Amino acid sequence: MDQAVETPGTTATDPTRGAAASDAAPEDGAELSEEGTDKKRRPDWWHRDHPVFVPLAGFFTGMLYIILVPGTYAAILKAVVGYERAEELFPFVLLTLVVPIGLLVPHRTRRFGRYMLFGVVATAVVVIGVAVGVLWFLIHRDR
Repeated sequence: MDQAVETPGTTATDPTRGAAASDAAPEDGAELSEEGTDKKRRPDWWHRDHPVFVPLAGFFTGMLYIILVPGTYAAILKAVVGYERAEELFPFVLLTLVVPIGLLVPHRTRRFGRYMLFGVVATAVVVIGVAVGVLWFLIHRDR
């Protein structure tokens, strides 16, 4: 039994699609307008935010932010001023929390800033919770 398989045309994420592809002849099944151009519908989801993109990007940015920024700050500080002075200056890393809090001010970045701050807080709670649990286990194990 012969069955024809429809092959889709180019998609919005197709790397061959671009300015050169729009000047080429239309594919099979594409309609032509009066000007002779392709009447394919542009993907409107490409030009607006996907509802899940901003929360995921914000959360994972906050997670990476709380892990990478203090560690990088401590490493650079230790290399530049030495171990003892780095211990004294390390609390200034809290000033970097101005970035996610600052993202809450403009309306355009408020949603991203909320999820980034949530990622920072959630990661800090998990790391501190696991550290307390492990410390409690190690102390009570030896009794």
